[in-house]
Amino acid sequence: MKKIIPLLIFNIIAIFYLAYPLPVVEDLYNSVRSKEPGDTTQLTNVSGFYTNMTRTEVMNFYKARFTSPFLIRINHPPEKSREIYKDTMQSYYLEEFIIPFKQSLYVNGFEWENDVFTKPEKRIANKLLYENKEYKAKITTRTFTAPLASSIFTFLFIEFVLIFGFKTYKSYFKKHG
Repeated sequence: MKKIIPLLIFNIIAIFYLAYPLPVVEDLYNSVRSKEPGDTTQLTNVSGFYTNMTRTEVMNFYKARFTSPFLIRINHPPEKSREIYKDTMQSYYLEEFIIPFKQSLYVNGFEWENDVFTKPEKRIANKLLYENKEYKAKITTRTFTAPLASSIFTFLFIEFVLIFGFKTYKSYFKKHG
C-alpha cells in the first residue's frame, strides 16, 4: 500500500500534465505569412514566413512562446528538413522543440545568403523574393501533436514496462545474488 500511493499521485500529476493545454504557436512577428501552396495546403500543420530576422531572433521568438517545464530543444542537420517537410525543401538550419508525450514544433530556416548547399557565387539564384520584396530568410514551421488518449496510453505503457522490468531485475538478483 505504501508503494501504491506515491505511484497514484505520480500518475495523477502525469495525467494533469498530459491534459494541460498546449501552447499556441503564434505567427512569427516582423514577417510576412506565405500564401504559397506548400505553406498552406499541401502539408498539414505547416506555416511559412518571409522575414529579415536572424536565426537567433527567430529561435528566441519560438523558445519564448513554446514553453513547458520539460521542453527539449534539438538542433537537427538541415538535410532532415526533407524528411519532415518535402523532398525539395531548402534549409540552412532545422531545430525542434519537443514537449514530451504531447507535441513537436519544427522550425526550418533558409537564409539564401548562407546556403551551405550552393556555391557562394551561385547563391544569388536563390534570392528570396515574395510579393515583389526581397527577404533574407524563409522560416517554415510544422507541428506534430499527439492525441491525448494516445499520450496517456503511451505514458502508462512505458510506466508498466519500467515497473515490470524493475521487478524482474530485482527478483533475478534475489535468486542469483
